[in-house]
Amino acid sequence: MTDMTKKNIILTGMPTSGKSTIGVIVAKILGMDFIDTDILIQQREGKKLSEIIEENGTDKFLKCEEEALLGLDVSNCVIATGGSAVYSDRAMKQLKNDALVAYLKVDKKELNRRLKDVKGRGVVLRDGESIDDMYETRVKLYERYADLTISEEGLTLEDTVEKLISELGERL
Repeated sequence: MTDMTKKNIILTGMPTSGKSTIGVIVAKILGMDFIDTDILIQQREGKKLSEIIEENGTDKFLKCEEEALLGLDVSNCVIATGGSAVYSDRAMKQLKNDALVAYLKVDKKELNRRLKDVKGRGVVLRDGESIDDMYETRVKLYERYADLTISEEGLTLEDTVEKLISELGERL
């Protein structure tokens, strides 16, 4: 499927990589719809991500996230996934069926600078896992599923949007 009006764009990346912010702007520029799966999960559960994780644990949260991703049946959408979406191979494979996956890459130093409130943001950290551990684990997964990677190093938000749209245009 190469018709851009039917294909989805999936944004993956670390917490704070700008998936939601960039996704809204890209959707507006390309005339597409926008879905933030973190908000979708909060609507379905009637709670903030941090509350879901705190009350149910990370495994149940990841199952809830997987169900939300598998339940998506949309086209012509920019979809900002939660940073932990890549833990579900099943969901990522399904999303890739009719989408291009763009990995918004931030380096470890920048992630540590940006990510101030892990618990409040509802970031999935397994027991005993540090932010650095999470980074090392997730980078491999983001790279595995990515059709294209946008390094944000040295870029402003506007630069990142422009680079993403340019790369998407070459692939859609």
